[in-house]
Amino acid sequence: MRPQTLAEGYDGRSPFPETATHPPVNAAQVAVTTAIVVAPFLALAVGIRLAWGTGISVTDGLLAVALYLLTGLGVTVGFHRLLTHRSFTARPWLRVALAVAGSMSFQGNVVDWVATHRRHHAFTDRPGDPHSPYRYGTHLRGQLRGLAHAHLGWMFTDDPTPASRYAPDMLADPAMTRVARAFPALCALSLALPFAAGWAISGGLYGGLTAFLWAGLVRVALLQHVTWSVNSLCHMFGDRPHPTRRHDRATDLWPLAIVSLGESWHNGHHSQPSCARHGRAPRQVDPSAALIRLFERLHWATDVHWHAPDGPRRDGLNHRRAVGGLHTLHPPGAGRLDHRGPPRR
Repeated sequence: MRPQTLAEGYDGRSPFPETATHPPVNAAQVAVTTAIVVAPFLALAVGIRLAWGTGISVTDGLLAVALYLLTGLGVTVGFHRLLTHRSFTARPWLRVALAVAGSMSFQGNVVDWVATHRRHHAFTDRPGDPHSPYRYGTHLRGQLRGLAHAHLGWMFTDDPTPASRYAPDMLADPAMTRVARAFPALCALSLALPFAAGWAISGGLYGGLTAFLWAGLVRVALLQHVTWSVNSLCHMFGDRPHPTRRHDRATDLWPLAIVSLGESWHNGHHSQPSCARHGRAPRQVDPSAALIRLFERLHWATDVHWHAPDGPRRDGLNHRRAVGGLHTLHPPGAGRLDHRGPPRR
């Protein structure tokens, strides 16, 4: 049965039909994903042990913050707001630079990332969504299991998202396909840069190794879990001040606003997916939107979609999100609004 049909018949409470089957998972995929997920997290434990009583050096801290912002904004501004939702148009060199920076975050190649996220918006919190925390139902056990699935479990399932359907525009862009093919090399560069910078600044191998630990692996671990928290926590905890499509439970979760660079204003984003600013209220800090505003003033970005802040417009909420000219991101029944109050946990 097609995902659109399953999504149309979903009641908002039951486990998704596809959970009844467990397709075999490719062993190589599991091994690579495990390494990408576990190694940075283990490095965090090592870093905490080394820093106990002595702290982290200024050099390592500054390098970690700089690379966190570089790669994090590559994901939020580049992968997400520019390439997935096309909330603005960037000069070709900036488009490539943002794609390269996002690729250095260890979150997958740019084409697959865009395809997966567009699919998430097509079937938010209903059958077909690759990482909904409601996959196993809305009862307590199902939600606990779904939270783990939405955070990182979905990456270990054999549920491919066809880029030919969800991201044909990316496949047709030679620059983006080259960046996607360079993903392994860009991940290596993401770790080599802090090591080289730490060695050069400190003048010794130990300085390079500690920079590799803090500005390399630990920085990757933090950014990974912040991004995954938007997938999981920002669909279960927080406020829902703006109406979204039926069954879409995206929330605004303010504690993650700074570290997520504005992505945790998730309800605001899902109410107007193509808006360049996710923090819809004046006091909702959105560093990614601020950077886009700077690009606009420098004339590096044009056609920026700054939607009205006084509530979602129906044309902004219900528009059919075209993908490469194909209207594939609007499953049947998706235009209906959900006015339910915010889920408070």
